[in-house]
Amino acid sequence: MSDENMYEKVREFWNNRPCNIRHSDSDFGTKKYFDEVEKRKYFVESHIPAFADFSKWNGKSVLEIGCGIGTDAVNFARNGAKYTAIEFSDESLEITKKRFAEYNLTGSFYSGNAEELASIIPVEKFDLVYSFGVIHHTPHPRKIIESVMSYMHESSEFRLMLYAENSWKDIMINSGLDRPEAQNGCPVANTYTPEAVRELLRGLDVFSLEQDHIFPYVIDKYNKYQYELQPWFKAMPEDMFRALERSLGWQMLIMCKLGEQE
Repeated sequence: MSDENMYEKVREFWNNRPCNIRHSDSDFGTKKYFDEVEKRKYFVESHIPAFADFSKWNGKSVLEIGCGIGTDAVNFARNGAKYTAIEFSDESLEITKKRFAEYNLTGSFYSGNAEELASIIPVEKFDLVYSFGVIHHTPHPRKIIESVMSYMHESSEFRLMLYAENSWKDIMINSGLDRPEAQNGCPVANTYTPEAVRELLRGLDVFSLEQDHIFPYVIDKYNKYQYELQPWFKAMPEDMFRALERSLGWQMLIMCKLGEQE
């Protein structure tokens, strides 16, 4: 398949069902809807606020690669960041813009393929480049990484989440018991070992790399907004489950800076 066709498949997939769009059954696009989307996202992925550290970026410039429907985006803006985003899904981007308007927040938004970042967003230096669960869905992730470095200064941080190859989720996927995304047919979903992460991020100094997040709920009940643990997780002590997440979590939480320049 040509790159052009693959990009179109990726765009179509995320346009058809933007990530987390079903996190609320309230009237779509209302403040109540967006509040419930945020509450559910951070309930299920409670590690995200600490990883993003929204308040740290007050008065700082933040570039997000793939804002989705804007849950993290509004929290950067609420906390005083000067916020910029690029998003490949036009549907997702329109929802984020509506969300910002609903909360009277400001940001700069660009539509396009982050593999072509420099041709879309004027190159300037950002204090934080952030990308949560996006870069592993692009056909050529290294192109994004190479572009990102042009938007960083010596004190900038790049915080990103990539899917982990050595994970509970990947074991389930390979056994035919799960899939990478909630909906079928995700065109691209790369997974990484720590060694592969460092190779992907060559030119950057990875100063933190942790694994987290195992989805523990009965899916049929979760879809009805009921949070019942799978029996094997329900029987597991909380500290044991947390240890399992740190060893076999689906999400690799990565922090890096520019490496030494030769």
